[in-house]
Amino acid sequence: MTTLSLRQVDHLQSSQPSQDGDGVKIKRIHDFGGGLDPFLMLDELGSDRPNDYIGGFPPHPHRGIQTLTYVLHGGLTHEDHLGHSSTINAGDAQWMHTGRGIIHSEMPLTDSHGLHAFQLWLNLAASEKMSPADYRDVRGGEMPRLAGGGAELVALGGRWNRDDGETAEGPLDALAGNGNVAHVRLEAGGELTLHTDAPTLLAYVFEGKLAVGDALVPAGHLARLSAGDHLALASATGGQALLLAGTPHEEPVAHYGPFVMNSHAELEQALRDYRDGTLTD
Repeated sequence: MTTLSLRQVDHLQSSQPSQDGDGVKIKRIHDFGGGLDPFLMLDELGSDRPNDYIGGFPPHPHRGIQTLTYVLHGGLTHEDHLGHSSTINAGDAQWMHTGRGIIHSEMPLTDSHGLHAFQLWLNLAASEKMSPADYRDVRGGEMPRLAGGGAELVALGGRWNRDDGETAEGPLDALAGNGNVAHVRLEAGGELTLHTDAPTLLAYVFEGKLAVGDALVPAGHLARLSAGDHLALASATGGQALLLAGTPHEEPVAHYGPFVMNSHAELEQALRDYRDGTLTD
């Protein structure tokens, strides 16, 4: 008989109110010191008041990261210097590989529920930081699902394995750090057990309360999981979470605003390139 090695919460981090872009109000969790490696930051945008987000994110640069944006309500329109122009709506996602450099904008749209979206930053390995920029969007209908036991998992990227052998592999297959991302919904009394031995495993609860292993995690908190090979989720009253799994780069991180490199000298070079107009060359 196989004995499950259940993963437990070994660190809990609460989101903090912040703002970015043109005054967009967000809830933010970040760790540029390696505690979430290969992930860097997770922003939750959620409001039924347009003034909280309508200014959006006018054109700005990035280097050294990937971003993954996922929309639950409302939408976002992306435009960049490469000529990409795309709007994602509820259930859709967009992925951006900034590599050497990209200049883009994201402007919000609203629906009857306002705007509710997430943006995740993934760190690029040193060998990929100066690679060519890329972009793609994915529609909600392209994302496979695992359903049963009062639970549903939506696979955005990577391979997710339920303990009964059912699997779902998300369409975003080039996430940095072997990244896997999923959206989990639990009904009242719902349960879900996944087989995952990824070195980094995180669960961000954004609605209700979820039992993550033996710990009860409330909304607005990110749980980092201990080593093991299975993740057990349950909820007495229902809830939702984002699951993030990946492999750490274990490399130095140097961060300044929209740039994430491996050294201060590389940050200075990024700033010079942006000032000189050569960031995206």
